[in-house]
Amino acid sequence: MKFLCLVAAGLYLCFQNQHVTAEKHLSRSMIEKAVIEAKATVDAAYEYSRRESINRVRRNAMHPSDVLRLLKQPVGQTRNAVRAADYMYNTIELIKTSLERRHKRSINATDLIYEEDLQVIAELTGCSARQRIPSCKTTPNLDKFRTASGVCNNRENSRWGSSNTPFTRWLPAEYQDKYSLPKGWDPKLKINKRLLPLVREVSNQILSTKISDVENDPLYTHLVTIFGQWTDHDLTFTPHSPVIRSFSNGIDCDESCERTEPCFPIEVPKEDPRFGKNSEECIPFFRSSAACGSGTTGHIFGGITVRQQINGLTSFIDVGQVYGSDDSKALSLRDLTSDKGLLRVNTEHTDNGRELLPFTNMGANMCATRARITNEVDVEEVPCFLAGDERSNENIGLTALHTLFMREHNRLARALAKLNPHWDGEKLYQEARKIMGGYFQVITFRDYLLHIVGPDFIAERLSTYPGYDENVDPSISNVFATAAYRFAHLMVQPFMFRLDEDYHEHSDFPSPVLHKAFFAPWRIIFEGGLDPILRGLVGRRAKLNTQDHMMTDELRDRLFKFSKHLALDLAALNMQRGRDHGLPGYNEWRRFCGLSAPKNFNRLSIVLNNKKLARSLLDLYGKPDNIDVWMGGVSEPFVPGGRVGPLFACLISTQFQRIRQGDRLWWENEGVFTEAQRESLRETSLARIICDNTGITEVPEKPFQYRNRGSGYNQCGSLPAFDLSPWKEDVN
Repeated sequence: MKFLCLVAAGLYLCFQNQHVTAEKHLSRSMIEKAVIEAKATVDAAYEYSRRESINRVRRNAMHPSDVLRLLKQPVGQTRNAVRAADYMYNTIELIKTSLERRHKRSINATDLIYEEDLQVIAELTGCSARQRIPSCKTTPNLDKFRTASGVCNNRENSRWGSSNTPFTRWLPAEYQDKYSLPKGWDPKLKINKRLLPLVREVSNQILSTKISDVENDPLYTHLVTIFGQWTDHDLTFTPHSPVIRSFSNGIDCDESCERTEPCFPIEVPKEDPRFGKNSEECIPFFRSSAACGSGTTGHIFGGITVRQQINGLTSFIDVGQVYGSDDSKALSLRDLTSDKGLLRVNTEHTDNGRELLPFTNMGANMCATRARITNEVDVEEVPCFLAGDERSNENIGLTALHTLFMREHNRLARALAKLNPHWDGEKLYQEARKIMGGYFQVITFRDYLLHIVGPDFIAERLSTYPGYDENVDPSISNVFATAAYRFAHLMVQPFMFRLDEDYHEHSDFPSPVLHKAFFAPWRIIFEGGLDPILRGLVGRRAKLNTQDHMMTDELRDRLFKFSKHLALDLAALNMQRGRDHGLPGYNEWRRFCGLSAPKNFNRLSIVLNNKKLARSLLDLYGKPDNIDVWMGGVSEPFVPGGRVGPLFACLISTQFQRIRQGDRLWWENEGVFTEAQRESLRETSLARIICDNTGITEVPEKPFQYRNRGSGYNQCGSLPAFDLSPWKEDVN
């Protein structure tokens, strides 16, 4: 017998795909009725959630979980993809309920539905449109410029690496029910004969680090940390469904400890000092949205059999966090009042005459509310800034980078216009965007990754460019997005440093503790602008991740702490997210990388080079196989010259290897840039970009490497300017 299996947002059903006389096709009218009802249910839930979010903002009653949910809100094309998945899930639920009533029994793998019926459901809900292969024949300038969504980078597999497609899997997913439910959904179900520990308990016992215990990195600046976040926001965005309450029973995920789709709350251990505080015994947690139609087999959805998650961004280093990752978002960020190829800027404020990001017009002004409810500023309300990525306001360091690189695009567009007065705005925009993409490919591979994965992994996987390979899928892997590339959370300092012209603590605008630098654009507008923050990034050290002091409590106990409500715990969120996504455990990934898989205390002690940490982990998890991959990865001692252990060095270098080799428009690929243009790009300098777009006059030549002020710093005038002459076009 041939079966058609469906998992959409948590539902697993198998439908026999061959005619059996006992059953008939579902009628078209029955399907249409179910789709209409499902759409009404979803749309009502979306509207309720939107209205409730706005009301909480207006009442100054935002929960920290509201902040995280708003950060993870799908917008534009991503929202369409998520909504279609929710439509299909609810339609199948309604049909399942109807069939149960008809047969007076549960529907299981032997119950029947035709593939044609499922095809109709997919069409009516919009799910089939998410899987349609776009044609690349009508897309202009494919050989010269990237599409905003990354589609058609690979001509044969046009969706590879494009936005709003599922993360790829390097190992099969491991769900509690084999298909959808996370491990730990049933807290009494043993894994490898052991109960999984609560993620908050792991966080408390292994990761806690007081501000006074923070150790500074002897080699690298805090810019390394924030640049890690910057590159992550170019490559990965995992959306949540916009709903805040369960589709099935209407439970509000913020108010209950019940596990019901999409609520997967983080239980607070009874011995935790936060237990029962304000009557809260759980930290709210929303599951990531399922990819539209994930869980179906057969020709409609390409053979996916388990729940998959969506990457809302392209998998390419294309500076999508500046430009957006779909056509409509990209267009909304452009200044279309002139034909100069510029990005929009703020029309109300400047930074000592320099450009600032424009404001959003979102209904729930989280940034103004954040200042108001903490009584941190007595000035006019300041909305959030708008950029290519929705997370640009997350902290003022990240906001500073977004602003810096918006300015650099506009500087390039103006310079190109002087060089080529005959170019129109579209040409100026696309050429400046293309140069920006080249910048960050060079900086990421030449300057950044060496400090993370170390010279051995660079030599093995990321040194000489091997050329474009159309058979390499550059798509971001689930384990990279959900675990390995979250290593830098342990390099975040508990302060967002602000320094004066002499690189001393700023007397007028002192460095705020981290939780007071979240969603605070007003600090940039009214407290000295970009320059003090950028000096803080290049002039102060990163936090050093040590096995004794892993994650600062600013992130572990005070994440998005705006009010009396229980703040979030980033370490617990990371582990819960890994379970939500069905990531295999620590040892499975060690095997994937060709590393040893420790089976007992002695072997784990050797791998970690730390008996105390090995004992603590095994007291919690019972077996090394059960250790959450993020927890195991950040526990390993560093590879030589790097800031991650062997497992994450393997996973990170493998991902970037595939990103580069699977990108037809990589800067080194023949025909993308001229040889003269490539020579210019090879000399790209992050220090010079800082000089060209700020009032800073003195910077370290290599901003990722910590130097004491003096011999390690250069006057901006001594740094060579980026040579744009190879972009001059002869006009005959």
